[in-house]
Amino acid sequence: MSAAITIDDGDRETIPPPAVPQKADLTAWLGVAAGAIGSLMATLDISIVNSSLPTIQGEIGASASEGTWIATSYLVAEIIIIPLTGWLERVFGLRRFLLMAAILFTAFSIACGLSTSLTMMILGRVGQGFTGGAMIPTALTIIAMRLPPSQQPIGTALFGATVIMGPVMGPLIGGWLTENFSWHYAFFVNVPIGILLVILLLVGIPKGKMKLDELVNADWLGVVGMVLGLGALTVVLEEGHREQWFESTVIWQLTGVSLLGFIMIGVGQVYAKRPVVKLALLRNRAFAAVFGLSLILGGVMFGTAYVIPQFLASVADYNAMQAGRIVFLSGVPALMMMPFFPLLVSRVDLRLIVGTGMVFLALSCYLDVTLTAQSRGGDFVVTQLLRGLGQVFCMMFLNQAAISSVAPEDAGDGAGLFNAGRNLGGSIGLALLATLQDERWEFHRWTIHSTLFSNDIRMQDWLGQQVMTYGGGPDGLAATIRSLDAMVMRDALVMAFNDDFMALTIVILIVSPLVLFLRPLPKGYHAKAAH
Repeated sequence: MSAAITIDDGDRETIPPPAVPQKADLTAWLGVAAGAIGSLMATLDISIVNSSLPTIQGEIGASASEGTWIATSYLVAEIIIIPLTGWLERVFGLRRFLLMAAILFTAFSIACGLSTSLTMMILGRVGQGFTGGAMIPTALTIIAMRLPPSQQPIGTALFGATVIMGPVMGPLIGGWLTENFSWHYAFFVNVPIGILLVILLLVGIPKGKMKLDELVNADWLGVVGMVLGLGALTVVLEEGHREQWFESTVIWQLTGVSLLGFIMIGVGQVYAKRPVVKLALLRNRAFAAVFGLSLILGGVMFGTAYVIPQFLASVADYNAMQAGRIVFLSGVPALMMMPFFPLLVSRVDLRLIVGTGMVFLALSCYLDVTLTAQSRGGDFVVTQLLRGLGQVFCMMFLNQAAISSVAPEDAGDGAGLFNAGRNLGGSIGLALLATLQDERWEFHRWTIHSTLFSNDIRMQDWLGQQVMTYGGGPDGLAATIRSLDAMVMRDALVMAFNDDFMALTIVILIVSPLVLFLRPLPKGYHAKAAH
């Protein structure tokens, strides 16, 4: 295997073997550490607010449904920026681009921590998403540039650990900071990490030249189209339920904007010298299967990381720290399995591993459809461990499938689409799960009420006991009715959460056959990074 690495930057430039020694030196590993820290910080902040959402919503005056935007806006911005990172790297140079991203990410984190309104928070989260998303795929670029082929599996495993651990560590760290200090520190914690990241980037990444001519030749139709198409689509998904879907003029307008954006992307695919996103890769059956599976994986990862803390807070009365501990359990299998990744990827059929992961994900969601009003964190232990095992099997090996199913010169585009697909699935999943939960909560509430009859002897006996408990008279009757409605709403909410998990189970099972279209890795294949 040649030690030469080819960087696709529009014009092919081959770096001779001496540029990448057989063993990386300290500065190279510092560069890899910078990439890992950057991607960890970016993925961590996807979910760091999840367990703190009830507290944040209360302090900035946002409703529960509006609060989902605090998580969704970050994901939308990440989805838009991830496919653009290859182009931005070429324009500014890798080190300069990452330094700008790290400094701006830290600044936007401070803005989020100082937010006093929902608008200010969402603007800060969008800024975090744009700058943080840039640090996810570039971590793989650093691995490919700074490590020799023999050491790239270590770097790839390290990257995989950050991508998986970030979303599950987020609720735990956010919860601990919220309980022991305040929710503001869930954002301020990025300040010292950002300073460390800047130092590592300065030491570990060599200087590069800017290529501002790339701005002139860029696929601007594709760039603008992605912003309009993906941004408007997510707003439609998020606001559709509250706006009564297509009964709303706003939803129709946003749908038109989204459609226009996707048309612009399509035109760019045909006429641009180098499309900003190479969607032609989706014509490859194996890669299309990877992309479809990545959508579902993102929906499950980010969806459950949002739903479980919400259930524990609203039904089990858990604080942010307690909920974060339960979410973190899904990261334990990732830590345990990561050392075995280089061995498994070269010896076990890719389709078998990913298929097993999908089975674990479906089973973990199915086991959670039996939640009751008495369920507590302990009821999620087994399912969270199963879910974590499924995530590590799918995430690590689908990343390799994305790279190996396309030509070497398209590996960077394949990895970018895979990461964008995961985040797009997470954004869609969050929006749809929140909408489903609202609709089913209302449905179950009135269904339960319709089964309560005033002439039922047992109901009359219970009402009588409750009225006496509250002191009798009109005030006691009113208190009893409020108590009854609260019980109904709680049970209806639990049933709505169960519907969320059942929907996830069904979708996973429907998409799982795509595993059969994955392309097996070549014999003797070694894990590698996209470059």
